[in-house]
Amino acid sequence: MHDNAPTGIRGAGNKRLLAISLGITTVVMGVQIVGAVLSGSLALLADAAHMFTDAAALVIALIASVVAGRPANDRNTFGYQRAEVFGALVNGVILIVLSVWIAIEGVRRLIEPAEVEVAGGLMLAVAIVGLLANAVAMWLLSAAQRSSINVRGAYLEVLGDLLGSAAVIVAAVVILTTGWLPADAIASLLIAGMIVPRAISLLREVASVLSESTPRGMQVAEIREHILSKDGVVDVHDIHVWQLTRGAPVFSAHVIVDDDAFQAGCSGRILASLQSCLTDHFDVEHSTFQLEPAGHVEHGSHA
Repeated sequence: MHDNAPTGIRGAGNKRLLAISLGITTVVMGVQIVGAVLSGSLALLADAAHMFTDAAALVIALIASVVAGRPANDRNTFGYQRAEVFGALVNGVILIVLSVWIAIEGVRRLIEPAEVEVAGGLMLAVAIVGLLANAVAMWLLSAAQRSSINVRGAYLEVLGDLLGSAAVIVAAVVILTTGWLPADAIASLLIAGMIVPRAISLLREVASVLSESTPRGMQVAEIREHILSKDGVVDVHDIHVWQLTRGAPVFSAHVIVDDDAFQAGCSGRILASLQSCLTDHFDVEHSTFQLEPAGHVEHGSHA
């Protein structure tokens, strides 16, 4: 079952959505930097630094999307879809580095309290602007991130920004109502804590793709059962399922076909049936089958 394609601005191509998100991120980042300098807020500065990193990551994602759209050739027979995965890898590493910096700076502020006063009112106003802008960016990317690991990386970073802005808002309210300045540093540590799990999740998915593991949600045993249920199929072996990037699974298998089916010229019908099975039941657009007669002896060893 497939989701209905979004319409309007959310239905735009990945590159356009990333470009719009980049524009929003850049503008809000500028506002947060100015607000952090004027208010003296570390949490706001940390959120601005996160936005700066997101802007760089979105540029990387845009470049990866352009490269991924290049057609296949004799040297890169699968095309350049894997470029999205490398873009997501860079995003994940950036998130980890950023979270470490925020944590170190937050702890330093708690141990050595800054002498500067934090302007809670300005801090609150800027954080609210950031929250609203990130909510819009997340809404734009929410549909596309389900099918592109590259867009998902950008989506997770925007989500981190939104949660970071929420933490800054809470800290600003605490400072305004109680005057307790350590709330600013604590909010910075919360931002770091929210970034790490999402970064690890993204890097885990990248590792799964690069190691050519079976895509999440696909069961090889279930695929094998479907193949064995087809008329004329005796056995199946050497099944391989991997993905070029999120939403682009690839499948190959050796299928042993009944000798009578081969002699009757039914191999073409069996092949079409197998490919339709993979497309209709498992959303695999690229499948390769080697049909073998029951007495076929292969050269080489197979796991």
